Amino acid sequence: MAQHVNALILGDIVGQPGIRAVFIHLKQLIRDTGADLVIANGENSADGFGITPQIVDQLFSCGVDVITTGNHVWQKREIINSLENSDRILRPANYPPGAPGKGVTKIDVKGIPVAVINLQGRQHMYSLDCPFRSADEILKKLDGKAKIRIIDFHAEEVMEKEALAYYLNGRVSAVLGTHTHIQTADERILSDGTAYITDIGMTGPARSVIGVNLETAIERSLTQMPLKMAVADMEACIRGVHLRIDGENGRCVEINRIFIESSL
Repeated sequence: MAQHVNALILGDIVGQPGIRAVFIHLKQLIRDTGADLVIANGENSADGFGITPQIVDQLFSCGVDVITTGNHVWQKREIINSLENSDRILRPANYPPGAPGKGVTKIDVKGIPVAVINLQGRQHMYSLDCPFRSADEILKKLDGKAKIRIIDFHAEEVMEKEALAYYLNGRVSAVLGTHTHIQTADERILSDGTAYITDIGMTGPARSVIGVNLETAIERSLTQMPLKMAVADMEACIRGVHLRIDGENGRCVEINRIFIESSL
């Protein structure tokens, strides 16, 4: 009988409300899902922009195994040393050579090697190296080393996210979209065993505009003034996905959305 890996992936953690929600609910979520591996995107955890070494330690102490990031990862310069020295916090792999840190890590889960890959989109975002070609290069290096391969694709455009999933269908276990902070309802398993969802959502303030204080977000839209966006300080929702992956062939056999409405 094939051994399976249960992976729990949490969407973009936004500010202190998101961190509090992880602290309160993660251990129970791990028990409920039987998670063997927990991945969380933490690029918005420091007041909405970036991440700090202290927050990294907090998330690891709560039960997170690997932290992925995205375009805001550089906004707290003190994280660079962590990016350089830890195998458990990633920045997108398709940043050009010379950028600090790494975009892929390999972790042992129940004796099964699992690769976690962080990529960033290019449409309506920074002009980075091609995520498709970067994925090809990474997978060549992983050949024979890890059949389970989970990708956090931090990207804006649905077309780019779906295209990457179909491009990698059968070569990775999952392509999971992050960045927009809005959980989509299109989770599915593609023909050759790759799980896909356009965006796994946000772990952060429930009554907010993608994590931002309502009044500020509305006023920015009404006036077009560059008002500072502040994280809404309130109860938080948790969004993410749970994957069940075949440990022998790396195919995903189940994907379920995680949706917890609020947490103090």
